[in-house]
Amino acid sequence: MRVLWAHGLEGSPGGSKPTYLAEELGWDVLAPEMNAYGWTIAEQTRAVGDAIARDAIVGGPDLDVLMGSSYGALALANAAAVVEGNGSNTPRLVLLAPAFGLAENFRATVGEAGCREWEERGSRPYFHHGFDREVEFGWDFMQAADSMSWPEMPHPTIIIHGKSDEIVPIENSRRIAEEFDDVELIEVEDGHRMQESLHYMALAVERVLAR
Repeated sequence: MRVLWAHGLEGSPGGSKPTYLAEELGWDVLAPEMNAYGWTIAEQTRAVGDAIARDAIVGGPDLDVLMGSSYGALALANAAAVVEGNGSNTPRLVLLAPAFGLAENFRATVGEAGCREWEERGSRPYFHHGFDREVEFGWDFMQAADSMSWPEMPHPTIIIHGKSDEIVPIENSRRIAEEFDDVELIEVEDGHRMQESLHYMALAVERVLAR
């Protein structure tokens, strides 16, 4: 099994989920550095899109599944929405706690006054737990989020989302699953990090490949 993994906003190519896929399941995992171009969802969509294209250019075997978590899953969904596919080459996605509704979530967290200050200053500090330091998010972070928080989902997709997710409401994935015929949602008893639900990934891949 050959998969591409798009890690979350505070994740890394060597995080627990791609490590599980490689070490526990024995899969071949391609995991790009998602912040290669920057922090906006547009820049991270470009990063994952380039990884898919680069893999094809070097003549590697086809990717069986495109997989991602949270912010990376949203980037992957945006990238896959513009990928043409037919037959065995149709993109198939497995998304864990995808960050649908990104703009709404950030606006609710930062608040109206905070967003006005963010726009006026042009940037806002964000404490990145993966780096254990602050990074700067430009206002273009919100501009990109406003247009890319709810991508089209034209390809076979399985979403795994925790009912107790404290970061991205499961209602956002329910909305996507209701709106698009080729999207299936698996609801699990877990939070946003999904550490209790890693075993569902193999099941989700099996189901999406059967479509």
